[in-house]
Amino acid sequence: MSSLSEEAIEKLIKAGKIAREVTTLAAKLVKPGMRISEIATTIENYIKKLGGKPAFPVNIGINYVAAHYTPLYNDPLLIPDQGVVKIDLGVHIDGYIADTAISVALSPAYEGLVEAARVALENALKMIRPGIRAVEIGRVIESSIKSYGFNPIKNLSGHSIDRYIIHSGITIPNYGDILARHRLLEGVYAIEPFATNGSGFVKELDITTIYALRRDKIKLKNNISKLYERIYKDRLTLPFTLRWYVTNIEEYYTYLELLKHLEKEKLLIKYPVLVEKTNGYVSQFEHTIIITRRDVIVTTS
Repeated sequence: MSSLSEEAIEKLIKAGKIAREVTTLAAKLVKPGMRISEIATTIENYIKKLGGKPAFPVNIGINYVAAHYTPLYNDPLLIPDQGVVKIDLGVHIDGYIADTAISVALSPAYEGLVEAARVALENALKMIRPGIRAVEIGRVIESSIKSYGFNPIKNLSGHSIDRYIIHSGITIPNYGDILARHRLLEGVYAIEPFATNGSGFVKELDITTIYALRRDKIKLKNNISKLYERIYKDRLTLPFTLRWYVTNIEEYYTYLELLKHLEKEKLLIKYPVLVEKTNGYVSQFEHTIIITRRDVIVTTS
């Protein structure tokens, strides 16, 4: 990663400040009986009101759903009476991204699980310094989560972030992965511990609610080209969801078919919903950091 300009740092800090305010609102919205579509729309609209744009559709993961679920168009899902809800949200300003997540326990039985991920993040942030090896962070996250009697999710990890790219290639494991010897040099990173009372691994479902477009464009049939251009102009390579672009159920199904054609042309990236393999409940917390030559700035805290 190249060193960041003053302008880039300024925009990253501004995006982080917006994300922080939005997270405060998000925590208040998670109440049993609330429609998750209403929560997501409220959060995304608040990001825009504060001067940012969503870096990706708001992820709302209930219980064993770990990641990549955003409400569908007219989604009937409600927040349940019991369990754990994760809200993972992102803000960007001119492509400079802040990525953050919180978990809410819906009953006292799950407060320990939520606390395990929160404390793991807190402990990781305390020891991060320029040049630290990724494995050192993973060890602290793993030992923190295990001290509460839970498992870290080993096949989900923190990641580097670049302009307009949320996962830009460098991973930060949530356990002491001895292969993660790489150092975190100047750049932007998301640290995101996941804790579970399950096995500690996620699997993909055959359900996708979040997509992104690939950069390379080729000639497409007219209606597909129009959809591609509309979304690409709005999102570039950032993730999107169809509910942002449709106004009725017929349009939704038409666009779903068009996405299949984009996938066939290798212009579409799909992010399948991820669930804990043994249906264990999952908690998550996340902050975005900037590492400079001398310093670590937590933009979302």
